[in-house]
Amino acid sequence: MNLTIDVGNTLIKLGVFDSGKLKLKKTCIKKDLLHTLAEISEALPAIQKCIISSVANLSGHQLLKLEQLFDVLILNHQTKIPFTNKYETPQTLGIDRIALVSAAAEQYSGENVLVIDAGTCITYDFLNSENEYLGGAISPGISLRYKALHTFTEKLPLLEATNPNLYIGNNTTASIHSGVINGVLYEIDGYISEYHENYHNLTVILTGGDVHFLRDSIKNDIFANSNFLLEGLNHILEFNKH
Repeated sequence: MNLTIDVGNTLIKLGVFDSGKLKLKKTCIKKDLLHTLAEISEALPAIQKCIISSVANLSGHQLLKLEQLFDVLILNHQTKIPFTNKYETPQTLGIDRIALVSAAAEQYSGENVLVIDAGTCITYDFLNSENEYLGGAISPGISLRYKALHTFTEKLPLLEATNPNLYIGNNTTASIHSGVINGVLYEIDGYISEYHENYHNLTVILTGGDVHFLRDSIKNDIFANSNFLLEGLNHILEFNKH
């Protein structure tokens, strides 16, 4: 069994895989990591190997405990990956994006794949049918857009994300919701359409924290998979066993 750990800015996501299948998924805050690891280890003592992304956000004590429990692989830019990275500055490519593209390479071999990760930022990552990662795009996520409107203006309120009922907002609150949410949807659909024009047989994966909020409103055909990053980490761990 493999343990995959994705360390975010506020939350840590953990997944246990057995023969490529996700058997257990947990989310915790950083201070609860060791307690969560103890629960997982007790429930699934067969776990042997572990992969961690964004290790810089873990304390030395947490990392030491992980290394005592498991054979740990820390994902970095020197780790073997299952695709050809043609990014101009590969050392600057986010670890999370590497994991997402690895999932695409493993699960959609021989296809053109666009992976859209809707989280704090919205990232677009493209892997062509030759298994070459060409790059993508980064834009502000939903929460960042709401915060930016509030922070960098004098009078606009800070709102929680809400699906707008109309695309024409008839008051300030409705106008903000329309601008943020419809702006994100138009952006995503626009990118997908552009890729479709240039690459045939395109598969589009939507993942990230806002996947459930957005998936039913996107006009283009997509596959929604909230576990895609954890699956990518597991693929990298398996790839490095060879």
